[in-house]
Amino acid sequence: MRVVQAPRASVILYNLLASGANLRPWLLPADICPVVPLTLFRARVPFAFVDISERTLHMDPDQAEGLIKTRKYGGLLYAHTYEEASTPDVFFKTVKSNHPGLFLLDERCLCAPDVEPPSGAVADLILLSTGYARIVELNRGGYVFIREDANDRASHLPYAQNDLNDLESAHKQAVRDRMKYEYRDSHWLETDADLPAWFAYRRQIEEKLLASLSHRAEINTVYSERLPGGFRSPQAYQTWRFNIRVKDKQRILDAIFAADLFAGSHYASLAGIMSDGCAPAAESLADEVINLLNDHHFTRSQAERVCDMILENSS
Repeated sequence: MRVVQAPRASVILYNLLASGANLRPWLLPADICPVVPLTLFRARVPFAFVDISERTLHMDPDQAEGLIKTRKYGGLLYAHTYEEASTPDVFFKTVKSNHPGLFLLDERCLCAPDVEPPSGAVADLILLSTGYARIVELNRGGYVFIREDANDRASHLPYAQNDLNDLESAHKQAVRDRMKYEYRDSHWLETDADLPAWFAYRRQIEEKLLASLSHRAEINTVYSERLPGGFRSPQAYQTWRFNIRVKDKQRILDAIFAADLFAGSHYASLAGIMSDGCAPAAESLADEVINLLNDHHFTRSQAERVCDMILENSS
């Protein structure tokens, strides 16, 4: 596999789609980052959502395989949305064996970034990111390990920051209101920002990764020691953020923000918003999950106070 860099991971996806090699619809997990379907809108490639598995919290492989049998799809994007990094090799091999023309993308933007392609990779493309709020946060940059013969010619699009701001405001409002989102094309995707040489970029990643993981482990220790075990997701899902599942999500978030602290609400289901359909498992999970911050912007003292807010406002 060869390595390709871009200003954002979404640019790499756009370049692949805009190559025109395959304009059939793609399958995406329902709780994917909104930038992914927005990129498909920009490339004029249709898509459909697949619900998540209640067991793994990733794309439901049975539902995906069932959909693939009903029509021809151009690609399938499998995302590690809770940063759990294991690769579903059996599922990937089944998809590639039964549908060799389908492009398989392993999206690992929330996982700890590898700087070498994994041996024996089944996916055609492995996508990683060092953008804002990633495990290695350089506020820019994405890269991909891609098969040698894949067509991913570089695109050069006009860009306007105001267009990106308007796009983000519109899609966030649609998700917040659970309303159908109407995409309007604009110059929101920045394809031509300056990039460091791969050697320098790789060195930055390696230097920052250890410090990032160490800090996250320290903050996670606070959450693990203070919060009841029934709140917590399995350990493998706790690196990028510390994820808890609660019944009083909005009340807890309101209390955290009222105390001038921060926490996140994980990706909502986009089914019914950016496409037709519904995704009950993704919607149910989004109603309960809070992402507790553990990156370099967040201190041990802040984590302690967040725990206080959670315990005081949980029924």
